[in-house]
Amino acid sequence: MQKYEKTSYLCKNFYKMPERIPNQPTPFDNLDEAQMTALYESAAEFISPERRALFDRLAPLRTRHIAVVLEDIYQSHNAAAVLRSCDCFGVQDVHVVERENRFNPAGDVAVGSSKWVDYYRHATIKDSYDYLHSQGYRIVATLPHENDQMITDLDISQPTALVFGTELTGLTQEAIDGADAYVKVQMYGFTESFNISVCAALSLFCLTERMRASNNIQWQLSTERQLDLKLHWAMQTIRDGEQVINHLISRI
Repeated sequence: MQKYEKTSYLCKNFYKMPERIPNQPTPFDNLDEAQMTALYESAAEFISPERRALFDRLAPLRTRHIAVVLEDIYQSHNAAAVLRSCDCFGVQDVHVVERENRFNPAGDVAVGSSKWVDYYRHATIKDSYDYLHSQGYRIVATLPHENDQMITDLDISQPTALVFGTELTGLTQEAIDGADAYVKVQMYGFTESFNISVCAALSLFCLTERMRASNNIQWQLSTERQLDLKLHWAMQTIRDGEQVINHLISRI
């Protein structure tokens, strides 16, 4: 049986972005909560106590109640800034539509946040909307619209996905027509719009603060989903993490 040296598997500069494939099983789907707990305890031996404590502290603060959809973003610093905001506000999932532009966040702007935020790649905006609707999300386009409302007034009682468009032309008509609701951020100046990364940060701050302050929204991940998340984080931290985790699974 192959053995692994625990001290040699810490990876300080491993920046693979953790992609989640829609509707594809994860390595942990066939494990019950007790088995996932045992797996995490084994995986935690390959990371520092400080990193493990950070995982344990942050997992209960992450949410999938709010998600982000990015349609065809082409400026890498904007893509990275949105990821950084998602991580800072505890928003776990980013859905990326690459109609013409490859999603390529700039590492120096993201400051490592791409390791901790999950992203889903979709070929079309319809694919992303279909998947999100199947998961119970209400899709909210961020743009001025005849049926819009202020971000501060948006009903977030059900899972909500905010959609942001490309820098120059905004959302496509297909993205606008397929949305369930529309929001805008109040502005008081001559400029007609915020930069996409600024708009995303303002919107996420507003919604996540309201979400966390509510007594009626079940925004936290279940214990099992927190374990799943911490195991995915561990795979991003341990060198050859997927191989190591699969080896540990085979021993359960």
